[in-house]
Amino acid sequence: MPLLRSPRSTLALCLSLIMALWCLFPASAAAQFTASRSTMQPYIDRVANHITEFTLDNGLKFVVLERHEAPVVSFATYADVGGADEPDGQTGVAHFLEHLAFKGTTQIGTRDYAQEAPLLDRLDQLFEQRKAAQAAGDTAKAEALDAEFQNLQQEAAAIAIQNQFGQIVEQAGGVGLNAATSADYTLYTYSLPANKLELWMSLESERFLDPVFREFFEEQQVILEERRWRTDNSPIGQMVEVFLDAAFKVHPYRRPVIGYNEDIRNLTRQNVQDFFDLYYVPNNLTIAIVGDVDPAQVRQFAEIYFGRYAAKPAPPQVQLVEPPQTAPRSVTLRLDSEPWYLEGYHRPNGMHPDSMAYDLMSSILSSGRTSRLYKSLVEEKRLALGAAGYGGFPGDKFPNLILFYALTAPGVELDQVATALHGEIERLKRERVTAEELERVKNQAKAGLLRSLASNGGMARLLAEYQGKTGSWRNLFDQLTKIEAVTPADIQRIARATFRPENKTVGQLIRTEE
Repeated sequence: MPLLRSPRSTLALCLSLIMALWCLFPASAAAQFTASRSTMQPYIDRVANHITEFTLDNGLKFVVLERHEAPVVSFATYADVGGADEPDGQTGVAHFLEHLAFKGTTQIGTRDYAQEAPLLDRLDQLFEQRKAAQAAGDTAKAEALDAEFQNLQQEAAAIAIQNQFGQIVEQAGGVGLNAATSADYTLYTYSLPANKLELWMSLESERFLDPVFREFFEEQQVILEERRWRTDNSPIGQMVEVFLDAAFKVHPYRRPVIGYNEDIRNLTRQNVQDFFDLYYVPNNLTIAIVGDVDPAQVRQFAEIYFGRYAAKPAPPQVQLVEPPQTAPRSVTLRLDSEPWYLEGYHRPNGMHPDSMAYDLMSSILSSGRTSRLYKSLVEEKRLALGAAGYGGFPGDKFPNLILFYALTAPGVELDQVATALHGEIERLKRERVTAEELERVKNQAKAGLLRSLASNGGMARLLAEYQGKTGSWRNLFDQLTKIEAVTPADIQRIARATFRPENKTVGQLIRTEE
C-alpha cells in the first residue's frame, strides 16, 4: 500500500504526482468551481444537511452522508495514529501494520488457521534465533536456522490464501481497495455497490476485531524494497531524510514514516500486535460512509458489527514539543545526483488560526507553473528545472514546516538558486501580494476543495480525516470561510514572522565530483 504524504517519498515524485492530479481535471471542471462564496455556500450547506453522525457506546465514531445519485457507497476508516506515534526503535511500525491489515482473520486468508497458527509462532521464534546466531558470529547455526525458516515459510504460505480479502471485495463489485500511512494518521478506503453495505460492515469489523498478521516476513522484504526505492537508492530521498533530522531536534516528525532500515529489519510480529492493541481501539477510530445509504440502517448494522468491540482506554498522544529554532541550520549531502536545494521554515499546525494563510502563502510562492518560484527560477532566470513547495510538511497535526525545493539547471550553482529563492521570499515580506494574485490562489484552493467533495471517495476521506484529526467533520466545511477571510496583510504578516534566518533550515544535495 502506498504511503500518504510520507517524508515517507521523494520530492520529485511528489511534484510529479501533484502535477498528474491536476491533469486529471479538465479546465472546464476547474472553471465551474471558481464561483464566489455566495454561490458555493448553498451547495456546501446542502451537503452538510445530509450528514448524520453517531458514536457507539465503545467510542467508535461514524459520519454518514446520504448521496442517492448512484447505487454505490464509499467507505473510509481513519485511525488516528501515524509515524509520529511510533516508539523509539520501532520506526515504520505504523506503515508495517497498514501492509498487514488486509491479510485477513482467523476465517479469511487461511485454509486452516488451527494448522497455520503454530507455524506463524515458530517462524517468529526462528527469526529471533537466526538473528541471535548471526550476532554471535555462528555462521553454521545461522545457515541451518535459515534453511528451516525458509521451509517453514513455504509451509505456512501453502495454508494461507493470498489476498482473499481483496478477492471478496472484488467479487462483490468493490473497487479502490487501498490504504495509506502518514506521519499523522492511517487511512483505509474502498467502495462497494449500495446493496453490499452489510458485507462491508462484516468485513471491516472482522478485520480489526480478529486480525491475523500473516505473511509478516514476506511483507518485511516488500517494505525494505520500498525503502530502497524511496530512500536508499534515491538521492533526494536521502536528502529529505537528513533534512528532517536537522529541522526537527525533538519532535518525531524528524523520523521517516517508512522507518529506518535497521528498525524495519528488527520489527517483530509482536511489535505490530502491541502497536495495534494500543492504537486501534474504538475511541481512536473514525468511519465515514458516503453514498446511497439509509443512516438508520447504517447505525443498525454498526451496532451489530462494530458494537462487538470492547471499549478501551484512549491511546497515548505525542507529548514532545519541538522547541523554537534559535539559529539557522543546514545539512549537505554529496551524492551522484543532480544538485537540489531545499529550504524550510517552522510554521504552526493545521488548526492554528493562521493555517489557511500559510497554505495560501505557500501556493503563491510554490504551487504550480503560475507560482512565483516557478516563474522566477524556472521560466525567467532559468536557474532551475523545477521549483515548488509544500505547505505542511511532513504533516499538519503538529507544528511543521513550510518547505521549498528546486532542482538546479545544468551549469547553475546552488548559491544562485538560493539567492533567487530568497529574493522571492524577501519580496513577499517587503510587498503585499496583489488582490488579484491572492484571489487566484483562493480560487485554486476552493476548486481543489470542491473537487474533493464532489466524489464519494474524496468526501469520505475528508470527513473521516477532519472528524478524526480536528474533532469535528464540520471543520471541513469551514474551510471555504477561512479561505475567503485571508487578506494580503495576513500574508505579509506571517511572512515576516516566519521567514527569519534563525527559523530556517537549508538542505543542499551536491554532485559527488563537486
